[in-house]
Amino acid sequence: MNHAFDAVIFDFSGVMVASAFHAMAQVAPDHPREDVLDLLMGPYHEDTDHHWHQVERGEISIFDWVVWVQEEAERRDIPIDLSRMQTMMGDLVPQEPMLAICRRIREAGMKTSLLTNNVAEGSSSWRVVLPLDDLFDDVVDSSEVGMRKPNPDIFHLALERLGGIAPDRAVFLDDAPGNIEGAHSAGLHTILVDDTTVAAQQLEALVLN
Repeated sequence: MNHAFDAVIFDFSGVMVASAFHAMAQVAPDHPREDVLDLLMGPYHEDTDHHWHQVERGEISIFDWVVWVQEEAERRDIPIDLSRMQTMMGDLVPQEPMLAICRRIREAGMKTSLLTNNVAEGSSSWRVVLPLDDLFDDVVDSSEVGMRKPNPDIFHLALERLGGIAPDRAVFLDDAPGNIEGAHSAGLHTILVDDTTVAAQQLEALVLN
C-alpha cells in the first residue's frame, strides 16, 4: 500500500505516556504552576542555556541542576520539595490510544521513532515504561545526542537515523507548542497533542486513510 508518509515521530511524555509537567509542578504545589515550571525548566518553547536545557542536552548532570534550582528557588522565594519528583515515574502511565496507533503504523510499513527531551540519569527508569523495541524503529534521546527540541537539527537527525526520510514525508506529535514549531520549521507535518485519543484519531486520518 502506498502512503503519503514514510514515518511518524512521537514525543514521550505527554504523548506516549502521561505528561511529566504536572508531577514536576508538585514540588511547590502552593505556587502558580507556570512559575514553578519556569523555575525548573525555563522557557521550554526555546532551546537556551537554562540549566534544565543543559541537562537535557547532556552538558551538565542532574545533580548540577539540583544544586542550581535549590539556590534559584531560594532567590525567588519559592519553597520547593524536590523529593516529590521521586515518584514521577509512577505517573508516566502509557497512553493506550497512542500505543495502538503506533503499532498499526508499523504494521502498515511506515517507520516510527521516539524523540524525547530527557536526562541521562533517568534513562534506565523511563525506558522500561514502554516496550520500545515493539513500538519504534529508533529512539532519539536528547541527552545522548547533545541536542534537544525545539532545535530543528534534532528532527533532521531523527529522520536521518530512520534512513534519510524527507521532512515532508514525516509526521511529528508533541504536547509542547514550542516543539511543534521546531518540527514545523524543520519541514515536518505536525500534530499538537492535548487529548491523546483525539490526537490518535487525527493521526489515523492523516496517515492510514
